[in-house]
Formats: sequence, structure tokens, C-alpha cells
Amino acid sequence: MSDFDSKLFLANVSQRPGVYRMIAADGEVLYVGKARNLKNRLTTYFVGKAQTTKTMAMVSQVANVEVTVTGSETEALLLEYNLIKQHKPRYNVALRDDKSFPYLYISTDQDYPRISFYRGSRSKMPGKFFGPYPNARATRETLLLLQKLFLLRPCSDSFFSNRSRPCLQYQIKRCSGPCVELISKEAYAQDVSDAMKVLEGRGAELLEDLAQRMEQASQQLEFERAARLRDQIHGIKAIHSTQAVSRDTSHDIDAVALVSSAGEHCVSIVFIRGGQNLGSNNFFPRAGLAEAGELLSGFLVQYYLAREAPDEILISEPVEDADLLEATLSQKMGRAVQVRSSVRGLRSRWLDMARTNADVGLKMRQATEATTAEQLQGIAAALGLPAAPARIECFDISHTMGERTVASCVVFGPTGPLKADYRRFNIDGIEPGDDYGAMRQALTRRYSRIKKGEVPMPDLLLIDGGPGQLTQAVEVLRELEISGIAVVGVAKGADRRPGQERLFLAHHELPTILPPDSSALHLIQRIRDEAHRFAIAGHRHRRAKARRESILETVAGLGPRKRRELLRQFGGLQGITRAGVEDLEKVHGISRKLAQSIYETLHAGS
Repeated sequence: MSDFDSKLFLANVSQRPGVYRMIAADGEVLYVGKARNLKNRLTTYFVGKAQTTKTMAMVSQVANVEVTVTGSETEALLLEYNLIKQHKPRYNVALRDDKSFPYLYISTDQDYPRISFYRGSRSKMPGKFFGPYPNARATRETLLLLQKLFLLRPCSDSFFSNRSRPCLQYQIKRCSGPCVELISKEAYAQDVSDAMKVLEGRGAELLEDLAQRMEQASQQLEFERAARLRDQIHGIKAIHSTQAVSRDTSHDIDAVALVSSAGEHCVSIVFIRGGQNLGSNNFFPRAGLAEAGELLSGFLVQYYLAREAPDEILISEPVEDADLLEATLSQKMGRAVQVRSSVRGLRSRWLDMARTNADVGLKMRQATEATTAEQLQGIAAALGLPAAPARIECFDISHTMGERTVASCVVFGPTGPLKADYRRFNIDGIEPGDDYGAMRQALTRRYSRIKKGEVPMPDLLLIDGGPGQLTQAVEVLRELEISGIAVVGVAKGADRRPGQERLFLAHHELPTILPPDSSALHLIQRIRDEAHRFAIAGHRHRRAKARRESILETVAGLGPRKRRELLRQFGGLQGITRAGVEDLEKVHGISRKLAQSIYETLHAGS
């Protein structure tokens, strides 16, 4: 029990709205909460009826409580969100998936706007965004569909501005060739406007307009144009026939449902944009001290204050402070945002859809966790571990003939892959193709951080390789004086087929060979394959980046303008390489010192 004097504290705390922070003796922020009346809310923790087991456990660790008085409840809500994001208290509701969602982006500051997939900050981008979409696949499918219907260009601006003839997209009828002006600005602008209407859910209005334009084109004997308009009408009708469309298509709506079972929770969001169902996404928040109603409220705050909120948020059950959340989101978005739990008709069906998705998502997760738990127990039995490993790390190396070596580290726990903990290591300073040296470098960098307490210690370390790679791992751990980790080398069989893996354990002379149908082996294969995939992806990205990068970009003081001028004056990199220092110096903006630096960089080692 802590020696915190709650009576003295409560005697002096304010009754105004604000935020409070429960702090442990070591300074850890245990919990962050908001209150309309700080005194009344904090009194419930220390005086009166018995609390839940979780709350009592948290209160027993409290060594201090800090409060911040705010001018309004809205300020308190925003401050609570920022503090939770900053401190990540263990007893608060926490989202385990904080990725940003993809959008479709149409630039509007160009004669021939581009339509593209976009993920990231939208604050300074000129143009219009449509979404969010639940995943990248749904976004790219929509993008492809719009390309087929309206032939909008998907290419980058640099690619677009340097074309002398249309690219393959034009040949396969995915683009109208604006790069070489095969379509007028006015006609292209009409296609852009039509695409926006589809994305905004104004398909019915567009169908009428397209029908009128098709009839007009037929009367003017422009049969090719009329045929294209006809195909667009059929395409838009096909979209409508597969979507649940609302009578009110001017609103963006999210339907949010929470399902809980056996101490686990799933929140599912169904995205309705322009009256069309774009799909759903599931989240599995950590509940902390929250019960079901509080959990949903905490989720809504953390989720929507970090993103753009739709016009309407449908929720599966009433939540406390829904009016406060409405006011805060409306203020943040600069428009009205509604939070509703009592709905009928189509909105009710969307909520039912969200509940079904949450229920299925939770059952699938629990089934996966049960399977993973059995596999972890199997690994413990097969390798002679004292208990099932709660955290597994696996390393792999990838390179092409020693070029641009990358090491990967993937992490698995009882719930599966912990992707936020994945890491890649760019390997330098070794002989090309030295896998042992690469493995040693990656392990040293990773486990030096673990030694400092910056990263949790794993129970099991898997190395993709045989005795040689295993020896490197054992030596690194010995040099860092790290013990208590089981180390296993996962070597492929004679003909490298799955099911023939040999497991080399540290300090064991002979390998362990598990039967091909072993559930423990299946999990080890899954982890090994994930490390392999992650390493290859990192290596390919690093190799492609190196091959895209010009050697001129490595010259200090040589910016993009000067590089372009050099390339223009000498006709390319070969011309620059053949030039002397005096020739380089004659180019506008190139000093004698810079010319010398360019020459030395291009002729290094020759």
C-alpha cells in the first residue's frame, strides 16, 4: 500500500473541471482521467463504496495525484487525450492499432488533376480527399474502378511532365493521355468532376446528367463519345447495385459497435461514405479500468481526436459524455458532428452490421489466441523450456551477392505478431556476403538496447540458419552478459522443403527434428517466414533506393538546381564524368571548390 494521504489531498482539491493524473512512487503515470468536478470524481477513488479489483490495484500504487484545472469540459477532454497519448498509462483504454487510414486524393491545382492513393497528413495538401477507406485494398480497387470509368491519370507529376508520347496506361484504356494533350482541359475537367460525384455519393444525379449528355452526343452523331458515356452509365449502375445506398447521401457516417467476451474487447467500425459501404475495420483495445460503456467512450475519444471525424457517428450503446464528445469534435472539425445511439431504419442495419463484424472479429481472435497458446506450449515441450515463451524474436539476413545487406527482427507474442516491435538493420562495415558478420552486427545492436532496458527481453531467440549463425548469437549474448534466453537456429532441410527443418539448440550437439504435422513446428515456420519476408522487403527497398540515387546526390553542396544545370550542360552523367575541373567550373553556380569536389567524387578509386 502507498502512503499517499488522500484525506489531505481531497480537502484541498478544486471542484472545477479538469484532468487528474495518478502517479506511482517511481514517477510512472498510472492513469489519466477527466472530470466535470475534480473533487467529486477523485473522492470516488478514496472514499465510499468498494471499487473493482483493477481500480483497487491501481489505487494501492498511487503515491501522488496531480491535477490540472481547465476552463471547460472540452479543454479537459482534449488535455486528457493528449496526456494519454504522451504517457500511455497502463490503466487507461489503449488502442493497439494506431495506423492512419488510406484516402483517395484528387489534386485540384493543376490543369490535368491526378487521382492517387494517399496515406498521411492532409493539412497542407491542395486538393480533395475521399475516405477514409478501411484498408489499402479497398482504396486501390476504387482507384482502379475510377480509372476504368473516367480515364484519370494516376502518374506522378514528374512522370507526367516529361512525356513525349502516351504511356501504357493509355494503351490499356486506363488514362485519356492528358500528358500529350490527347484530351482537352475542358473534357478532362468534366471527367474529374464526374469522378468526384461518384466519390461523394451523387451517383443518381450523375446518371441523369450522363444520360442527357449521351442523348446529345447521339443527336450530334458523336457515336464514339456516346458509347463511352453509355459504358460509364453501366459502370456506375453496377457500383450502385452492389452497395447499400442511403436516401441521405450527403453525410459521411461511421457505425461503431463494441462486443466484449471473457475480458477481451473488439470495436468494429463500418465506414459509410456518400451512402456507400466502404467496408469495416476491427480494433482490440486494452480496457484498463474501464467497463464496457466507459471503454467505448474512451475508444471514441482516442480514435476520433486523432483523425477526421465523419458527420455522424452511430454507436451500439449510449456512452457517458456523448454531448461533450459531440461538442469537442464539432469544434475540432469546424462543422456539426453527431454521436447517436438510438437509430432506426438503414442506420440501425449499419449498426447491426458493425455488431456482427465485432462479434466475428472477437471470436476469430480468441480462436487464434487459443491456437497460438497451444503452439507455444508445444514449443516449450519440444525445446525443453520451463514455460511457454511469452515473447519470441527471430532474425534473418537478406542481400543480393552481398549488396545492401539488411537484417530483420520480427517479434511474436501470445496474440501473434507484434508488428510495432519489428525492426530492420542496415548492415555496413562487413565483407560482402558475410552472413555471420551481418548476424553478429544486428544482434549486437538489438541486444545492446535490450541490455539497457529499452526493449523487453524475449524468452526465445530464433535464428534463421544453422550452427554457424547460432554460434554468433550465443557469443553476442555472452559478450553482453545476457542470460536466460533460449537460443535456437532454424535450418532448412536437405532439399529446403517445409517440414524438414532442423532445430539447433545452444549447447546441444545434435539437432531436434519435429514431425511435419507438429503445431510447434508450424509456428516456428510462420515466424521464420515472417522474418524472411520482412528482411527481403527491407533489402529490396534499400537496393532500389541506392539504384535510383545518382552519385551526384552524394556531393555536399550540390543541390537539385545545380544538378539539373550540370546534366543540361553536359547532356548526362557520362558527359559530366568526362569533364575536367575547369569545365565544371564554367557552369553557372558551380564554384572552383565545388567543381573540385564533384570531380573527386566521380573519379574516386579510379
